[in-house]
Amino acid sequence: MKKLLTIILSVLLAITMTACKTEQKEEEEKFVIGICQIEAHAALDAATQGFKDALIAEFGEDKLVFIDGNAAGDPATCATICNGFVADGVDMILANSTPALQAAASATTTIPILGTSVTEYGVALNIEDFNGLTGFNVSGTSDLAPLDEQAQMIIDIMPEVKTVGILYSSSEANSIYQVKVVKEYLESKGVTVKLFSFADSNDIYLVTSQAVEECDVLYVPTDNKAASCAEIIDSVCRPAGIPVFCGEENTCLKCGVASLAINYYDLGYTTGKMAAKILKGEVKIEEMPIQYFENPVKKYNKEICDALNMTMPEDFIPIGE
Repeated sequence: MKKLLTIILSVLLAITMTACKTEQKEEEEKFVIGICQIEAHAALDAATQGFKDALIAEFGEDKLVFIDGNAAGDPATCATICNGFVADGVDMILANSTPALQAAASATTTIPILGTSVTEYGVALNIEDFNGLTGFNVSGTSDLAPLDEQAQMIIDIMPEVKTVGILYSSSEANSIYQVKVVKEYLESKGVTVKLFSFADSNDIYLVTSQAVEECDVLYVPTDNKAASCAEIIDSVCRPAGIPVFCGEENTCLKCGVASLAINYYDLGYTTGKMAAKILKGEVKIEEMPIQYFENPVKKYNKEICDALNMTMPEDFIPIGE
């Protein structure tokens, strides 16, 4: 009898150990992904959601753990978030925005980092003569729409324009890069360009007020701080009758007349597909080139255009359609 009981206990123990090992294996098979986003606004939120949806479509929700970190607009908080991800030993980091990418790259040289909503990786990572491939643990997607086409859009819609003011955050490296390119292009076309930079949301109202007094039109590049303060920009520009052209659609929806727009959800989804290939071992991240959004769309904000009595060319479509 004792022998039989011993056998039964041994079998039960074996089953329990097998079950524990199976459960442990299933947990080990889960991919833990840390997401660092500089702040909450529509474009970045859409990119994060697209990233998650692409991975869920590939692996299923049960195989994924997302750790969301939002820095509330503070680059120093991005560093804290990313250092936490490294301490936790995540399998991958999604860096949503340039400050998040810079923080992640400073935090680890071994954990794969994918950026999204990053305009220029060479500028962000201080890589000279950047050719689209970092060669280390960073890759991702860029939200850079053709800047010469963005600048030409202003001239095409407002051929009599004399002075364009560029409104941007002085703390965002990618904004500074965009400003340089757009300024050079407009000046090559005989347009006077004035630069108006702001440090944070506290001075954007005053800076914008100065800009509308000196310029015929304003241009806002793809800029996270400007995007989060777009309503303030609109509160100054629309009453003054000054059109604002924007580097991305979601900012344009709140303060602009037109944009050469990309889809941030699609951008994030592309990033998620890149992540799936890395996690499955199909490609090494250091061999994965930066991917760019193709075929940006000409869009306009009907409400603000109507308020300013502006008529858009036929090849522009209303935002939301």
